[in-house]
Amino acid sequence: MTSVRSRLHYNDFAAAKASMFQRTDELYVLYIKERCMEHFVAYLALDWSDAKHDVCLVDAATGKKESFVLKHTPEALNEWATALRARFAGEKIAVCLEQSRGPLIYALLKYDFFVLYPINPTTLAKYREAFSPSRAKDDPQDAEYLVELLIQHRDRLKAWLPDDEKTRTLQLLVEHRRRLVNDRTRISNRMTALLKAYFPQVLLWFDDIRTILVCDFLLCWPTLESVKRVKPKTLEKFFHEHNSVRRETNEKRIEEIKEAVALISDRAVINSSVLMIKALAAQMKTTIDAIREFDSEIEALCQSHQDFFIFDSLPGAGAVYSSRLLAALGTDRNRWTSVDELLCFSGVAPVIE
Repeated sequence: MTSVRSRLHYNDFAAAKASMFQRTDELYVLYIKERCMEHFVAYLALDWSDAKHDVCLVDAATGKKESFVLKHTPEALNEWATALRARFAGEKIAVCLEQSRGPLIYALLKYDFFVLYPINPTTLAKYREAFSPSRAKDDPQDAEYLVELLIQHRDRLKAWLPDDEKTRTLQLLVEHRRRLVNDRTRISNRMTALLKAYFPQVLLWFDDIRTILVCDFLLCWPTLESVKRVKPKTLEKFFHEHNSVRRETNEKRIEEIKEAVALISDRAVINSSVLMIKALAAQMKTTIDAIREFDSEIEALCQSHQDFFIFDSLPGAGAVYSSRLLAALGTDRNRWTSVDELLCFSGVAPVIE
């Protein structure tokens, strides 16, 4: 009796496996209808690229798969979505795509019959690796993998429900601000490396070169030779105008400028470095101003947000992290049932073996 049961169990498993992977088999159609298709008229996946989107669609009624390429233009996207709405009478369609494809997600938001299932790019990469050991990326094949993930594992995927407009605005603002902060760091590193090569004294005179003070200083006097020709009164006035008012600090700077000796005398290096440091200082100045503008917008939006007080009350959160926490968690508290779910969705969950 045990052996008979074992064989029956194995046969059931084999049939289920065949229904998953034999795309044209009738059992696959039944599997789709029974497992996944009771809520949607179609399942589709998009693999995004700069010039085109590879699309794979599975019709719920027939189980047939369609693959095609969609141009990356607003007109083509709208024409395609309108045709889908007419074809399926406006019924809900599940859409699977990588969550890193923010622009595509925002573009699809205006179509109310799409239910979006963003997945972490790592999930797709691991799934691809399971069936393609070479790890070669192929856009049409990736679209098929995405729709397979959606059909076979939708019970473990979360539909993306957008927050209210104010929260989504905050999410975009903090993302853009983070990129600007990264730009500031990148520019700062380049400035530091360049100054070390021809004008290292600047790094001693100022504690932080990521300031408007240092940017304007370098734009006015990009070499030691040029700043040594300036009168002390002019330098003192410059420092005061940039809110550097500590007398001892300014006097020390002026004295060190007077006694400083140039690191190099090669005009080829100096002249080329001057052009570059001016370009970097201008970039840094623009980036600093942009970060300040973003900070102002984020603060105003946070103060008017109904949930900001929750995150602002957290110890050590501060102005920057409280806004980022609000943007990450949103207003729907039921979206994440545990910390692990949030970590997995964001792609920072630790790997425990």
